[in-house]
Amino acid sequence: QVQLVESGGGLVQAGGSLRLSCVASGRSFSSYAMGWFRQAPGKEREFVAAITWSGMNTDYGSSVKGRFTISRDNAKNTVYLRMNDLKPEDTAVYYCSAERGGWGRSPEYWGQGTQVTVSS
Repeated sequence: QVQLVESGGGLVQAGGSLRLSCVASGRSFSSYAMGWFRQAPGKEREFVAAITWSGMNTDYGSSVKGRFTISRDNAKNTVYLRMNDLKPEDTAVYYCSAERGGWGRSPEYWGQGTQVTVSS
């Protein structure tokens, strides 16, 4: 069982930056691919980014590629999402996820979410 707790969301103006963090419980964090998804009101949950257990491979959704960066620190059981050049359409609840092995697009575990609001 893995428990995930996100933090770092908030209100930011368009063009600004935020960094989300997700701390995972458990001793096997380094064996999980980690990801970030988001869901805006009235929309389906959308893939944002993922990183493999080693950190060697990353993957991004087309709408955030070039603006967002995912990283992880296995010593701290933490995954990060650095978001630059934020746009109003990035407004959503952002969820951290974990997938044992794999590439991070098919999560087994989810966090409770953190709200990101980008004002124009």
